[in-house]
Order: sequence, then structure tokens, then C-alpha cells
Amino acid sequence: MSKAIRFIIKLSALITFGILFFIIGYMLARGIPNLRPSLFQLEYTTENVSLFPALITTLMLIGLALLIATPIGVFTGFYLVEYAKKGNKLVEIIRIATETLSGIPSIVYGLFGMLFFVIYLNFQYSLIAGSLTVAIMVLPLIIRATEEALMSVDDSLREASFGLGAGKLRTIFKVVLPVAMPGILSGIILSIGRIVGETAALMFTLGTATKIPEGLFSSGRTLALHMYVLSTEGFHVNESYATGVVLLIIVLIINGLSTFLTNKLTKGNENE
Repeated sequence: MSKAIRFIIKLSALITFGILFFIIGYMLARGIPNLRPSLFQLEYTTENVSLFPALITTLMLIGLALLIATPIGVFTGFYLVEYAKKGNKLVEIIRIATETLSGIPSIVYGLFGMLFFVIYLNFQYSLIAGSLTVAIMVLPLIIRATEEALMSVDDSLREASFGLGAGKLRTIFKVVLPVAMPGILSGIILSIGRIVGETAALMFTLGTATKIPEGLFSSGRTLALHMYVLSTEGFHVNESYATGVVLLIIVLIINGLSTFLTNKLTKGNENE
């Protein structure tokens, strides 16, 4: 029985890695031959179908969305673990809301963002409307990651800090936060991955303009949206594969950065 279970586990891992490498290999094989300098020109035209404006828009969207979502998510996680009393009804409500938000399809977020930010608040298709929408999307991920990271900190560290006369706030910033930082940072970086790959929600809020947004209330398109539009138009399918390669490289860099920073922070805490 144990041999059968081990075989199934190994087979499942092999299938998972096989699918991953197949997707990466297919995208690289189709996309790399179509990478050319004109795809990285500053302005988009129908001749060069440049992905550079979409790349800049993606970076702008990530920065603005994290600027909104990270403080709210991290502080909410601290409240749930460090300040809220056990059995608090508000804590239960927040956790139910977080779990519910994490299970909502992205298209629903897009429709909400369009109705509320684009139409009701009259933001139109804009960078701010898209950023607010994806900030709401990644908020549950950041909250949950922060909560799990804080709960993994041994209570003996908190008790030792209190025993030495440190206050609640000093204990959190000097003792708890350094230990929990790798987990919190992993959640934030994973949320970047979701923002990078999002299309449905941004189609209804950010728009699909081909230029770099001139301000918060200007439209644009991310790399994922750029890839989707090119592939659906049917005229620049090869360029969409090239865009997919750039998108894939960005995702791999994000994952590698997450692993590097997590390992570095963990080793730093162990040395201390």
C-alpha cells in the first residue's frame, strides 16, 4: 500500500512538472523567434505593435495597487493576530469576508470595478480604476499571508519581550515583524504575480489603450491584456507569443525574487 502511495505521489509530481515545462517550452519555442527590437519601441503603432507601453503600464499598475493594498492588508493581519481578542465577532466577520473575496472570480471584480469606479465614481477607463480593482482582488491574499506569518511566530518570543519590559508596539516591530517578514513578503510578491497575469478585471476598468498612461485617470493596457488583444484580433498572433515570453520572464523573475528575499531574510533572522 505504501509503495502504491509513493508511486502516485511521484507520478503526480512528474505530471505537474511535465505540464509546467511543456507550457514554458511551448511559449519559448513560439515566442523567442518573434522577439524583435520593434516590439520594444516607445510608442505603439499598428506596424510595430510595441509591447513597451504595456510593460510600463504593468509596472505602474503593480506599484499603485500595492501602494493601496499592502498597508491595508498588513495592518488588518496585525489586528487579527496581535490586537483582536479571542472570540471577537469582528474577527469572524473579517475572516469570512476575506475567504469570500478570495473565492470570487476575477470577472466579477471587473464588473464591480466598472459599475462602481468607472461609472459611479466617473473614473472612466483609467489607471486608478484598474489599480483599485486589483487592489481589492489581492487584499485577501496579503491579509491571509500576513496572518499566517504572524501566527507562525512562537509566543515565547512575545513573552520574553514583554518580560524584558518592552511594550506591545515595540514587541511587534522589534521582535514579531522581523521573524514574520519572509512570510509577509512572500504574500506581497505572490500578489504581484496575480496582478501581472490579470486580464478580465482590467478589461472593464483599465481599458485597452495602447499608449502609456499620462496620469491616474488615463487608460492603458497591461502585458497580459496586450497579449489577449493581439491574439483575439488574429492579425498579430506571433507578436502575442513574443509578449507571452516577456510576461513569462517577468513571472519567473518575481518568483525567483520571492525565493531569494525569503531565504535571505530567514538566514538573517537565524544569524541574529
